[in-house]
Amino acid sequence: MKLSAPAYLASYFLSILGNSIAAVALPLIVLDKTGSVLGTGSVAAATALPAIFAGLFMGVVIDRFNRRDCSVVTDLISAFSVAALPIVDHISGLTLSWFILLGIVGSLGDLPGLAARTALLPAVLRHSGASAERMAGFAQVLVSLALLAGPALAGTLMALLPGTTVLWITAATSLLAALATLFIPREVGGVPVEATEQPDDAGWQGLREGWLVLLRSPFLKAMMAIGTLSVMALGALQGLILPVYFSAIDQPSSLGLVLSAIGLGTLAGGAIYGTLGGRGPRRRWLVTGLTGATIGFAVIATLASVPVILAGAVVLGLSSALYSGLFGVLSIERVPEHVRGRIAAIQNALITAAVPLGIMGAAVLIELSGLPVAVIATAGIWAAAAATGLFVPALRDLGRAATEAERSPAAGVADEPAVATGMTADA
Repeated sequence: MKLSAPAYLASYFLSILGNSIAAVALPLIVLDKTGSVLGTGSVAAATALPAIFAGLFMGVVIDRFNRRDCSVVTDLISAFSVAALPIVDHISGLTLSWFILLGIVGSLGDLPGLAARTALLPAVLRHSGASAERMAGFAQVLVSLALLAGPALAGTLMALLPGTTVLWITAATSLLAALATLFIPREVGGVPVEATEQPDDAGWQGLREGWLVLLRSPFLKAMMAIGTLSVMALGALQGLILPVYFSAIDQPSSLGLVLSAIGLGTLAGGAIYGTLGGRGPRRRWLVTGLTGATIGFAVIATLASVPVILAGAVVLGLSSALYSGLFGVLSIERVPEHVRGRIAAIQNALITAAVPLGIMGAAVLIELSGLPVAVIATAGIWAAAAATGLFVPALRDLGRAATEAERSPAAGVADEPAVATGMTADA
């Protein structure tokens, strides 16, 4: 295997690890520096919308410029925005305005960086000769490791290091992610020639084309619906329902155990898919993953006891990794090459927006009708996601479809609906 594949995985791991450390450390630092719970929440709120819009429009940039370079630049932006915090703190002291300003700067790196890395993956596979199933599985494993290690590492660093010093570690992970990406040859990140020759393919027009490709594709619409609905349900479950339940039974520490159980399940599921994902019918992986995840979600939703919830969490994490890995492979094959950045950006934006929407909806239902009603509604959202995967016609035939590069070096928008639905001779 060429160096580009391990370099890609290393960059992916380091980026997720840095984000997971920051997700724990940064709110604590904001709270410590401002002394305001409201201020801590306002930083997250003030940076959410810029992050979504930056992610969407950077998708257009990613489809017009070298994707490896875009990935490097976005990681450097993330590193700068985090490293600037301890520098400002040393010079003048951090205020709420500085947190918001540098949070907005950082938003130019986080979601765009994820979209750039997603768009780059198919070219890395072609260059390295690695298996798509193996890469998808290993990526799931690395994400799980990062999400398990990040919070624990953040807590340890916050206890050992003074003030904002821990943020130097977070900035270093983004810098190392950029350096790892540089081991991928620059020509691997080149975009299709036809994408750079479209003078009107910029700004709103370019973003509009990405949405048109998505809306014309039954396969992409189904995949996006499953991702958005499932993340909305998980966001409500993890972000509010379980914290409220564990607080009610006076076991708040159990929330961390449940999140760790989901992470361990995802780790196991990613390893299974990475090892065996290329074997057997793909439809079987989809049905197994969605069915198992639905069972796990339902077990958690019973709120029967902590051991029962932990068991459901492991099943949920393991099963989710199976169909998530499959969707990663299908995206590589079926998303048109010249709009990969925009499709990835739209997907990330929808998922980013889905989490707070799920939490907000659960909060309203708990306030108005109580916890049981919120649990039932959240389970209904998950059931809708599972039903989409199990019954939508576009996801019945999941045979291998030729990638954009394999069919034609200059395929256009007119070909995209057939590609996205998998309606090729191979499928």
